[in-house]
Amino acid sequence: ANCLLLQVLVVALLLVLCINSNLSEAMATPPTNDGASTVASTARQTIDFLSLARGLKTTKRTGWVRQEANPQIESVADHSWRMSLMAMVASSAIQENGDDKVDANKCIRMALVHDLAESAVGDITPYCGVSDEEKHRREKEAMEDMCKRLTGIGAGVFSTASSTLGEEVLTLWKEYEEGTTAEAKLVKDLDKLEMILQAQEYEAEGLNKLSLDGFFDSTRNKWRTSLGRAWGKEIEARRANKSEEGSSKEAEPSQKKPKAA
Repeated sequence: ANCLLLQVLVVALLLVLCINSNLSEAMATPPTNDGASTVASTARQTIDFLSLARGLKTTKRTGWVRQEANPQIESVADHSWRMSLMAMVASSAIQENGDDKVDANKCIRMALVHDLAESAVGDITPYCGVSDEEKHRREKEAMEDMCKRLTGIGAGVFSTASSTLGEEVLTLWKEYEEGTTAEAKLVKDLDKLEMILQAQEYEAEGLNKLSLDGFFDSTRNKWRTSLGRAWGKEIEARRANKSEEGSSKEAEPSQKKPKAA
């Protein structure tokens, strides 16, 4: 009996020691907060992505630089911002011109990211000596690198095909590049429209050192939507009117004040 009692006491002592050891470990280990860790990781990814996108604010549009269009050359970000605003307006007006209805939110988001790769590779134009294939390769590589930083963030509320925001951005960019959907066709036209509107505004300021005719020539008869043609025609008309006004002023004889008697 004494031997059995001793065994019971030994087992009880071991259990107490084991419990105390587990309690000590639990008290020594701080509780983890997976939610806070996820938020911090998402914030880090987002700021990394946005810091890379800053390149659009510091990259001047190559065409304007080449033609010395103005002392203050717009950035790629300037161009993308007004394109996004144009997308908001055009998405509502497009059916009035006989075009297919488009997803306004998709057009705005596409306009925002259509030149995003230029934050890394710069604004490559046909005069840069880079083939279309090489240009696309560089931009695709840059987009994939940027979008990897958004893989831990859920896709936007307007996306149904993408699981992460990075996939959504990359998909929008690819759709724009392919230019086959109604939204891509509209945004492609808006890209050209914003360009010739800016050219017309530079000409109106009269500070361009070289001709900007090439920008208008490159868009004529290349519109993909009726809205593009209509807006392009309006911009060209304003340009012509401004040119006629300038010619009239040059033709006017200078008015000399009569000399005092």
